[in-house]
Amino acid sequence: MGEDYSVKSMLITLSAIAFFGWCVSPVQADVSVTYTIDTKQDISPISPYIYGYNFDHVTAQNLTIRRMGGNRLTGYSWETNFSNAGSDWQHSSDEYLSSYIPSAQRQTPAKVITDFVDANLAAGRASLITLQMAGYVTADKNGTVTESQAAPSTRWKEVVYQKATPFCSPAGSPDKTDNAVYMDELVNYLVTRYGSASSTSGVRFYALDNEPALWSSTHPRIHLLKPTCVDLLNKSIALASAVKDVDPDAHICGPVLYGFSAFNTFQDAADWSTVKSGHSYSWFIDYYLDTMKQASTAQNRRLLDVLDLHWYPEAQGDGSRICDTQPPYSQANAEARMQAPRTLWDQGYYENSWIGTWFKWALPLLPKITQSINTYYPGTKLAFTEYNYGAGDHISGGIATADVLGIYGKYGVYLSTYWGSNKPYVNSAFSLFRNYDGANSAFGDTRVRAALTDKVNSSIFGSTFLADRNKLHLIVLNKHYTQSINGSFAITAPQFFTSARVWAFDSASSAITERAPVSAITGNTFSYTIPPLTACHFVIQSDRPVGDISGNCEVGIEDLDLFAEQWLYPSGCSGIDCGDFNNDTEINLLDMAILAQNWMVGVTCQ
Repeated sequence: MGEDYSVKSMLITLSAIAFFGWCVSPVQADVSVTYTIDTKQDISPISPYIYGYNFDHVTAQNLTIRRMGGNRLTGYSWETNFSNAGSDWQHSSDEYLSSYIPSAQRQTPAKVITDFVDANLAAGRASLITLQMAGYVTADKNGTVTESQAAPSTRWKEVVYQKATPFCSPAGSPDKTDNAVYMDELVNYLVTRYGSASSTSGVRFYALDNEPALWSSTHPRIHLLKPTCVDLLNKSIALASAVKDVDPDAHICGPVLYGFSAFNTFQDAADWSTVKSGHSYSWFIDYYLDTMKQASTAQNRRLLDVLDLHWYPEAQGDGSRICDTQPPYSQANAEARMQAPRTLWDQGYYENSWIGTWFKWALPLLPKITQSINTYYPGTKLAFTEYNYGAGDHISGGIATADVLGIYGKYGVYLSTYWGSNKPYVNSAFSLFRNYDGANSAFGDTRVRAALTDKVNSSIFGSTFLADRNKLHLIVLNKHYTQSINGSFAITAPQFFTSARVWAFDSASSAITERAPVSAITGNTFSYTIPPLTACHFVIQSDRPVGDISGNCEVGIEDLDLFAEQWLYPSGCSGIDCGDFNNDTEINLLDMAILAQNWMVGVTCQ
């Protein structure tokens, strides 16, 4: 009996454990994160050109720049709009780029480019146009180019950077019967049609071809041998000089490197060891910047305005590269994708990749590149004209893309254009910054300090608009798969914030919707719960009236005293604590009238 009872009791106990263990999932505690924002610290402009894309890879509205680039452009002839696909598709020369144009107009010189620029102007976007530098462009639309027809042959026309004879007249009517295609003649046509790069309608950006380290593999019919470092720099200097001769205000973007192996050794170029000998170059980027700087000094003009790079992460989650995977996406891969942006900025973080394993000296990437720029060609701006973190149809792709856009703004990237298929979560990431409310409302143009206590599970980016410091914008991400974030927000600012609205997308839907507002802000602090896998845009409002320089939420004697101190400042001032109320860069009688008009206007500060 006793033995039977013991066995029976044990079975009952085990059954109960199994039952309750199966029925009741373990409760996971939320993640607590503290966010601190200071609107008077780390103030710097956010470049408007980081919200860009290639061709029509993104359909989000209110974006700022579009690039005409990629492999197809290396063999593109502006005289006829013919292009060559290279190894992407049977080395085919055809009318792929102009296929949307009625057949009778397809060979109108530069029509592919002018249609592109016209559409950008209509949408308020800047244009980045790729110029041909590899040596030859296609001469026909007759399909596959065989090995025996590699350049130079009748299937190709030579690219000439600078025309020795006068440009065609009228501009845009090149001689199609000669055997050359002139780059400066194209730039002249664009300047004639749109104005110089400094005008509101001019083409501002020109790229020096596309991914030259790969020419021998992507375009072996054009450039059979791997280019050398010296060959690339000679071509780059000559083409940049030709462009600047026509349009001195044009921004030259180069060398348009495809990825880390090109950054490092120019894809093991045959002369890399030779050109770095006797120098302290740590990678090819140093040599490129230094050589372009020397050429610029010799010509007494800048020949490189923007260091142009591509970045497709090599990070892996479950043994597969994050930007190559297809649905269904594993959690391990998705989590690796959302952590991968840390490679850009986070000291001590090393992604699971061959770069993270063997090239720690180059990470994080943005500080390393910035160091190279500051050392070898100060003042050069930075662009990523192709990047993609994968899974544009999954929440992890949306969060990673939003994180990257925030990082670009925080760390001073000048220009970026996304490359990839048009996918809903990528569109949402862009819209979170540029159209969060469906009315083209945007993240601010001026960065402010925003920090947090958990960089693994979250990210935060802060901004204001220079002309409206009464609104604070925060992008906040929850990268955790299952746990909400209990966020504690503390703001240091001259003014008291009184309310906040929130827009977000999440794992349930890529659609951005308005969420519950912040319930209460007390002393510039508030709490907010962010669900798992969610990207939020907070718009935090102050009711501080115009004329309140002191920040006490009313216009009175303290503001008059401060205004008197600023009276007729010779250099002007800006910001919420500045007496230039009408933003005309002067503090004068007009501002005094505004102060008088709002005298004793105020709200109750918390």
